[in-house]
Amino acid sequence: MEDAVAIALRQWRQVLPDADLDPIAVIGRLNRCAALLQQATDAPLTRAGVSRAEFDLLCALLRDGGELTPGRLARETFASGAAVTKRIKRLEGVGLVGRRVDGRDRRVAHLSLTEQGRDLIMRLLPEQLEYEAALLSGLPAEHERQLADLLAELLLMLEGRLGGTFG
Repeated sequence: MEDAVAIALRQWRQVLPDADLDPIAVIGRLNRCAALLQQATDAPLTRAGVSRAEFDLLCALLRDGGELTPGRLARETFASGAAVTKRIKRLEGVGLVGRRVDGRDRRVAHLSLTEQGRDLIMRLLPEQLEYEAALLSGLPAEHERQLADLLAELLLMLEGRLGGTFG
């Protein structure tokens, strides 16, 4: 049985028989897996009323345990400043994130989880982790660890070449 990328590679080999198509085998599969996982892993989040991007912001605030500026949140979540601003505005509006203006520079905001935001993440995170574990349950544990190690190696290389942040 062939996956979608294997089919595309077979077709490309007929069109471009001398081309090095190995990058498609890796990047094409990573992109396809990311798209499928994004759809699948958003289900518990959607039920809770948050997007994946909002969940990532809330988790970053929880992990840090204190306050983060919008710029730091952008770096933590690999999002643009404009995207973070939009998400924070919505999360503030529903009472999940609070904002404190810096005493020395009123242009700087310090963001933190509200009690309601912390409760949501502490309730949602175990469900999300269980759901994601179920998605990977078809992989033997050893393969999952090897895949995680290989992806970590790739990520470090790409961050070194391309930078670790967006926007």
